[in-house]
Amino acid sequence: MKIRSSLIGAFAFLLSTSVSAQGVDLDKVLAEIENLKSHIKMLEAQVKEVKTTAQTANQTAEVAIETIEEKSFGNGFTSSALEGVSLGGYGELHYNNLDSGSEIDFHRFVLFFGKQFTDKLRFFSEFELEHALAGDGKPGEVELEQAFIEYSFGDYSSAKAGLFLVPVGILNETHEPPTFHGVERNGVEKEIIPSTWWEAGAAYSGSLANGLSYDVAFHSGLNVPTEGKNAYRIRSGRQKVAEAKAEDFALTGRVKYTGVPGLELSLTAMRQADITQGSEEASATLIEAHAVYRRGPFGMRALYAEWDIDSDNAAALGKDSQDGFYLEPSYTFNDNWSAFLRYSEYNTTAGFSSSEAVEQFDVGVNWNLHENVVIKADIQNQSGSKDDDGFNLGVGYQF
Repeated sequence: MKIRSSLIGAFAFLLSTSVSAQGVDLDKVLAEIENLKSHIKMLEAQVKEVKTTAQTANQTAEVAIETIEEKSFGNGFTSSALEGVSLGGYGELHYNNLDSGSEIDFHRFVLFFGKQFTDKLRFFSEFELEHALAGDGKPGEVELEQAFIEYSFGDYSSAKAGLFLVPVGILNETHEPPTFHGVERNGVEKEIIPSTWWEAGAAYSGSLANGLSYDVAFHSGLNVPTEGKNAYRIRSGRQKVAEAKAEDFALTGRVKYTGVPGLELSLTAMRQADITQGSEEASATLIEAHAVYRRGPFGMRALYAEWDIDSDNAAALGKDSQDGFYLEPSYTFNDNWSAFLRYSEYNTTAGFSSSEAVEQFDVGVNWNLHENVVIKADIQNQSGSKDDDGFNLGVGYQF
């Protein structure tokens, strides 16, 4: 302020000297200078007011951000709303050109949401839209596939309760598109192991020495229809925990071995006293075993699964025994390209010795644009009780 006044004074002195020499009215000039000074003071006051308003707005914004970031739960506990929150998902678009017809379908759009409450306690969920459009008369469904609380007792054991995937098979728990070969999931893990298969209940997981681990789950069970074309069809028995009948629960146990690098061996057994939930007494046992092996560029997957259903009505339809297996060698050329060959066979009426199984050969490639983004192509040749040949194209992602 002193510097500005001195400059104005010096300017006035010089101006007065100049104008005197030229015969200009000095009083009038000085009056104009005083008028200019008053305008400068008014502008300074306005600038000060603008600064005060900006500071107030900034403080208000900071308070608003803090209010958004912190969430009060009404019980004296306050936590960051986004702290420990995780988001993920996957999706896949399929084009099928088969003898039975051609179709393009955004098969799955899935989002994962999780929350890490403490080092030991977390929540995980999986929300899915199938076939792009859901509603009355629409082809799709909106489904809650997982929603559970998990507690870790340490490095070697944990327990969970809620809605979770049944620990069985290769694909049921890990089925994101970049993690497997082929556009469509294989028939054995559709019809015999009804992937994706989730139930509600509680589970305990533990790890032992030398690569051994185990899972034990007590959960809601299947409710298979007993009449019509889907009678005793395992896949049609999934209740998806939607007002599900709970007359009979199921018990599932799995033992897994991963003690050799690149090798996974697994054996699962499930028992349910009545898979018709009271319609009739039809106890059922599922046995599943698989091996996954990778050494360098070479990979191999092999799986066998079998249902034994104790029911006279199921036996009359040949569905008291249902089984299937597949072998899938693969070769990875580089970070972007891999190829596979699969032979699969399954029979949902294996109780009849004369019944025909579904046999299928698949050969195809995966083109990984990124480790989490894949374009797939395969050719299928099907024979036996079903005959549907053609090719499939797909694109998938996970994050």
